[in-house]
Amino acid sequence: MAPLWLTGVTGKSMFRAMNWTESRWLPVVLLVCSNIFMTFAWYGHLKYKDKPLIFVILTSWGIALMEYVFMIPANRWGSSVYTPAQLKIIQEVVTLSVFCVFAMLYLGEKIRWNYIAAFGCILAAVVFAFLPKS
Repeated sequence: MAPLWLTGVTGKSMFRAMNWTESRWLPVVLLVCSNIFMTFAWYGHLKYKDKPLIFVILTSWGIALMEYVFMIPANRWGSSVYTPAQLKIIQEVVTLSVFCVFAMLYLGEKIRWNYIAAFGCILAAVVFAFLPKS
């Protein structure tokens, strides 16, 4: 029998009651994790330009494998609650959000006004993608 802190007053496991693969938030969380790995795989090497290209390629490839560990379940489970187009739009917003934080904190980049304006246009795309069907 599971401990009380896992079961609550009903005595049934709280984790079995919820179908995580139908959550609206799980795909978003997985996409954030995926994009953190993707961003490091694609852009992390820019701080290490003195490393041999083959080393950078192989390292990035290994990091990208972790991206897929999160991305594939995000898309598979996300397709039960989102359309493929909605998943793609979510992924693009997550990618830009993660990249902005990465660029500022890791690469020391400054985010300019035109980047913010472009991001606003992508957020507008999210609104259009999630409008109710008519």
